[in-house]
Amino acid sequence: MDKELYYMPALEMAEAIKKREISCIDVVETILERIEKINPKINAYCTVLTDEARKAAEEADKAVKQGKRLGPLHGVPVSIKDLIFTKGIRTTFGSKIFENFIPERDAIVVQRLKAAGAVILGKTNTPEFGYKAVTDNLLFGVTRNPWNLNLTSGGSSGGAGAAVAAGLGPLAVGSDGGGSIRIPSSFCGIFGFKPSFGRIPRYPVLHGWETLSHYGPMTRTVQDAALMLDVMAGPHDADRLSLPDEKVSYLKSIESKPKELKVAWSIDLGYAVVDPQVRTIVEKAVKIFEGLGWKLQEAHPNFGDPESTFTTMVLAETAAALIDAMGEWGDKIDPPLARLVEYGKDVSAMDYVKATFQRKELWEKVYRFFKKYDLLLTPTLAVPPFAIEEGMGPRVIDGKEASILGWMAFTFPFNLTGQPAASVPCGSTREGLPVGLQIIGRRFDDVTVLQAAAAFEEASPWAQKRPLID
Repeated sequence: MDKELYYMPALEMAEAIKKREISCIDVVETILERIEKINPKINAYCTVLTDEARKAAEEADKAVKQGKRLGPLHGVPVSIKDLIFTKGIRTTFGSKIFENFIPERDAIVVQRLKAAGAVILGKTNTPEFGYKAVTDNLLFGVTRNPWNLNLTSGGSSGGAGAAVAAGLGPLAVGSDGGGSIRIPSSFCGIFGFKPSFGRIPRYPVLHGWETLSHYGPMTRTVQDAALMLDVMAGPHDADRLSLPDEKVSYLKSIESKPKELKVAWSIDLGYAVVDPQVRTIVEKAVKIFEGLGWKLQEAHPNFGDPESTFTTMVLAETAAALIDAMGEWGDKIDPPLARLVEYGKDVSAMDYVKATFQRKELWEKVYRFFKKYDLLLTPTLAVPPFAIEEGMGPRVIDGKEASILGWMAFTFPFNLTGQPAASVPCGSTREGLPVGLQIIGRRFDDVTVLQAAAAFEEASPWAQKRPLID
């Protein structure tokens, strides 16, 4: 097995395929062999498309030999989170309700990846309906962290994060309703990007989280994420919330670095409790931005803790989406999710509307803050990866009691605002576990976030740091 092939960046892989330096079938066979060896240890994939991927790779090789016009991802393997519709491929949403569901159509994002020449390797594991920030479900079980098999990979795109980190494919599509791309990216030591809300259209989708969830790339390099975004971004009338075309190449945009940026950073956003190791690693990492020639300033955003706003909206939307299924399926739903539906039943219309008012007030504070700054830096998460036995997350951080969402206090606020946000690996704990730095941009300014992430990656490379999972 060629180690360098299964850790080869997608951009290099696509170029090598076009130049006939490597074949698509060699790439796919190498990664399928890797999946067969490693996936039983970490459970990143819940469905592996062995025969389909081989057939697609053979067809891709024929196209190369025939001199056909090749897409930007021609022959490059990609995985799809099991919350995303895939035509003819079982899509369970991590739920027994959909255990045997086979969609008749691809999601728009899958259509675009296929049109660009990507080879679909399979579906990655997710908690039921992506409702929590760790990855396990009653169908497929727990996804483990490649850096330590006793620890969570995070969620809800935990299968995607673990797969990319372990060399089970260079590209993964994740979704992020409260941190679900950035959380596993931080815990697994990879790059994850939540684009501006609506940048990548979402259709078809199940009900719930309509104004919170984003699709985005999960990769080992910023270049690969930009390449994916070039393929996946752009409006579609089926998604009424999708954004107009920016008419920009994200891949080309990261070839240059902004000369001047005002960069704010906050270790706690004024309310979060942070693990001491995470604090030390992030405080060291943010100084790199000053070395890039940008103006760096510690800031104290007066956003307030929006956890109750987020929780109210999620409870109500989840309950509304699942309440009709509870009679027949209640005993087959993940028990914490079933309890969440019960709690959500008690959220009144008045409570929900008040939460939307609070969301607007949060945005007004964030808007005023970003009039002064181009970027905001925070820890991605308040803690390093934690034990699977801790369930949905630690309730004590640095000796202080934390709320149920306290360990992910930095991610979900920016689902409420819809801003672009990335998680970049920025260091490791004494135990060798990854820690992520979050880069948040102005509304719709995906380009600057990617440029900053690329500049940070160049100054502090991370792609060669790999888990010893073999």
